[in-house]
Amino acid sequence: MNKIDKPRPGVGVGILVLKEGKLLLGKRNDDAEKASSELSGEGTWTMPGGKLHFQESFEEAAIREVKEETDIDIKKEELKLISITNDKTEKAHFVTIGFLTETNQDPKAMEPEEITEWKFFELDNLPEKIFKPSEKVLKNYLDKQIYKN
Repeated sequence: MNKIDKPRPGVGVGILVLKEGKLLLGKRNDDAEKASSELSGEGTWTMPGGKLHFQESFEEAAIREVKEETDIDIKKEELKLISITNDKTEKAHFVTIGFLTETNQDPKAMEPEEITEWKFFELDNLPEKIFKPSEKVLKNYLDKQIYKN
């Protein structure tokens, strides 16, 4: 295997969306193939997010992912960088850029095969099983630290 063939980390975004102080999370399909993530996470709750596209800014990716997954419109100036995480499993490696935004809109399940429902949760009453990258973004936000090794 030469240098070009070696696996490389990917880049993703995770968006912490708040409405009236409540956190938006989506339930990932229990079927691993439908949950569609290289970092696993079937059956967990997740923030809107996904992979950065070629030539896309972090903010453009965040706006696109929130719209594609929830039909919520957000603007670049409404995004605040809150987290950088280094997410690794045996099969995948992603750097996740976490953003915070607020909305007054209600989400729609735009990709119901992947995310079966969206719900707002009180920050002190979150579901038990949260997708690891989302959990790390949330922890960084609550700890007021952008990056924690």
